[in-house]
Order: sequence, then C-alpha cells, then structure tokens
Amino acid sequence: MRYYETMFILKPTLTQEEINTKIDFFKNILTTNGAIIDGCINMGMRNLAYEIKKNKRGYYYVIYFKSKANLIAELERNYRITEDILRFIVINYKNKREQKTWQTLVDISNGKPDPRKEKPKVKAKIEEGGASSITEDIKDSANGESQNIES
Repeated sequence: MRYYETMFILKPTLTQEEINTKIDFFKNILTTNGAIIDGCINMGMRNLAYEIKKNKRGYYYVIYFKSKANLIAELERNYRITEDILRFIVINYKNKREQKTWQTLVDISNGKPDPRKEKPKVKAKIEEGGASSITEDIKDSANGESQNIES
C-alpha cells in the first residue's frame, strides 16, 4: 500500500447537497477500489489565486488515503470526466520521511494535537553577571568604544 493525498476544487455554483454528493462519489471510488481513507479535510469555499473557467472561488476538499498504484489512474479519469471539478492533484508520499509527514497530516485532519508544536522547553542557564556585562559591552560599542569580551 502506498500513501497518497488528493485535493480537488469544486465549482462554487453547486449547492451543499451537490457538493456532499460529489465528495461521497469520490470517496466511494476510493473505497470500492480497495483504498483505505485515513483522513479528510473539508476546507470549504475559498478564493482562487487566479480565475479558473471564469470562477473566482472554489470549494476545496482533501482526502488522505492508502492504496495500490493502479487506483490513481481510475481516480484521475473520474476527476477529468466530472464537469464540476475545477482542478485536482494527487500526491504520492514515497520515502519514510514523507510518510511520517503524511501521518502527521492525517493526525491533524482527525483532530489530534500536532506533535511538532509540543517541543520540550529548554532553559538557558546564564551565569550571574553574564547578562549585565554583555549589556555594558553593547552600550560601550554603541558609543564607539570597543572592549574585549572575556570568557
């Protein structure tokens, strides 16, 4: 099984029911062809960077899934024949580092906390008088005087 991410942009003229139907249609294509959907992000209606087919806005949706490589051709074929899709992309996460990133994105999409933000705090130890002597050296250098900093 390979790790994939797909994002597609739907036309903004669709109703919410039609949008949900299209999303379910593409999820159904994935699941019927043996893919495992691990996470989804509903990004909603957003402004496009440039007009696409005379549309200035689009409805964004992202799906993270695992599948075999032969499914991608079928998925892209369905994207191309669906008139309501403005743009789509399928990204393959190949090496271990990319797959770790993929898992982080899946966790975020499922509402788990981002482990990158939970870094341990490192306290810097400053010797007594060290901070004040550095401040004095900066003040002296601002006045045009230069002093050697002792270690």
